[in-house]
Amino acid sequence: MNVSNAKKLLEGISQPADIKKLTQAQLPQLAEELRQYIIDVVSETGGHLAPSLGTVELTIALLYVYDLPDDKIVWDVGHQAYPFKVLTGRREALKSIRRFGGISGFPKRSESPYDVVGVGHASTSISAGLGIAVAESLRNFHNHIIAVIGDGALTGGLAWEGMNNAGNLKKQLLLILNDNEMSISKNVGSIPKYLNRIVTTPFYNKVKDDLWDLTENRKFLRRFLQNIKESLKTLLSRPVMFDELGLRYIGPVNGHSIPDLIRTLKRIKKLNQPILLHILTKKGKGLKAAEENPTKYHGIKGNGCTAKAPCESISYTEVFGKSIIELAKIHPDVVAISAAMADGTGLVDFSRHFPERFYDVGIAEAHAVTFASGLAIGGLRPVVAVYSTFMQRAVDSVIHDVVLQKLPVIFCMDRAGLVGEDGPTHHGVFDLSFLSMLPNAVVCAPKDGNELRNLLHMAYAIRDKAVFIRYPRANTHLLNISEPLDIPLPGSWEILRQGKRIALLAYGSMVESARIVCDGLEANGHHPTLINARFIKPYDAALLDRLKADHELLITIEEAAPRGGLRDTVLQHFQNAGNTPRIHSFSLPDDFVPHGSREELMKEVHLDAAYLLESILDLIK
Repeated sequence: MNVSNAKKLLEGISQPADIKKLTQAQLPQLAEELRQYIIDVVSETGGHLAPSLGTVELTIALLYVYDLPDDKIVWDVGHQAYPFKVLTGRREALKSIRRFGGISGFPKRSESPYDVVGVGHASTSISAGLGIAVAESLRNFHNHIIAVIGDGALTGGLAWEGMNNAGNLKKQLLLILNDNEMSISKNVGSIPKYLNRIVTTPFYNKVKDDLWDLTENRKFLRRFLQNIKESLKTLLSRPVMFDELGLRYIGPVNGHSIPDLIRTLKRIKKLNQPILLHILTKKGKGLKAAEENPTKYHGIKGNGCTAKAPCESISYTEVFGKSIIELAKIHPDVVAISAAMADGTGLVDFSRHFPERFYDVGIAEAHAVTFASGLAIGGLRPVVAVYSTFMQRAVDSVIHDVVLQKLPVIFCMDRAGLVGEDGPTHHGVFDLSFLSMLPNAVVCAPKDGNELRNLLHMAYAIRDKAVFIRYPRANTHLLNISEPLDIPLPGSWEILRQGKRIALLAYGSMVESARIVCDGLEANGHHPTLINARFIKPYDAALLDRLKADHELLITIEEAAPRGGLRDTVLQHFQNAGNTPRIHSFSLPDDFVPHGSREELMKEVHLDAAYLLESILDLIK
């Protein structure tokens, strides 16, 4: 159907109830319009394009069959929820998605009554959905709860914990497994292989469902079928694990066939038990380029993005990727671990250079950490590359399995600080808060690409403790691998500018901003000292004491939560000595920071150079 010439159905959809006014014959046109609308908008705004294109038909079918907001849909991760946002009253708002002041790129409870659960990390929908189902049951409500989870998220242990409990509690809950064979990149591990076996041997499921339908009014025959079910299963297919967990397995179903989806969902709606519906979809469906390269189109930058980085710059992610290859060429015991983020963390080239030394464990951060501990015990030097926000998912593993046992695991944490448009679920602002409490650990942040390279080599030399290196989603100076290394001593700070009276202490992303502030202070007749406080733990106690002796004001500047970072390190040092100098701190607020461009957010939280300069001049006055 030519959408441009037909009456626009999408314009008449302002809430889910409007979809029910359409005939089933009109729904494919709605799907075509919706898919094209998302392509047009996200091409401008940027966002998670390919995942959302794959769930257009599923979203329409769910809203056609179920009654929202009484019935509730829980999305996993949220990458695939753009069609849901459009059809639940946010069609025009989609044009502001991920922009400062606009709607979130993920389901968000404060944004819409249809966003039942706020999400951003994977593998959470089954547990959250089950909790809602139990709450509804205890309150004598009889609404339907649907949890949508991708096959990539099944590599997360939390998903299996949820299924284990769902099969035991036997509450009415529909788990929809959206199987597109992808996380951000191609799925890895035995679970995707198992799902593929189900897909390639669907005959058992067809026979089972057909026989069940035929015996709907014959209880004796149904009991007989239940008794021979195991023999039938063995005869016609490999065992279906989900049935064994207490979830009735249905599928696989074509996730792009609206009639098939509606027919199946209407059948399921009559069943009062936990069910797993396995649907097959194509990530990037409807956009040829996205279908052919779903990883590239998983998340895209829009045409309305900020100015491009200058050509002489390079991202911290690229610096890490080049530096770990350099390190691995020197040291054959270096191995790298990713939790389904090889592209995002810069490990793709490493995986090509050293395929036998690269391990992608899937979306399973806690396993990645404990797996690394075993590698270290076995004599290897594991480097875990992970986003700062996803390190939160493995804190217990870090404490119990690595730091307590004094194992030399290296953690390289990308996206530390404010990441921009992905918003509060992805900002890496709490890492220092939970890492600085750990004994027997080195926690540091490079001021530029060359220092990241040096810190990585320093980390390799440390044999009795874990090292955590955090760096932002930003560009830095061009890395020159041929330059000689300048490896710092753990705990040593760097004097970048020697001055008097006022000392600025910054680390990582804020060092360059502090340089600009210092230039502004110089222009106003002041001569500040600038310190690269690159180690949060251990810290340079001797330099701190010298600064106190000949400076009247110490100012800490950091892109991290206000608790557990540089500010607390400096304050505690002087409080323990019983003689605290005048100290002022600039950090992120004690709150969740919204989404927007990094530049907009830095102004919003008052960490841009202009605000810092004005504030420090006021302090001096």
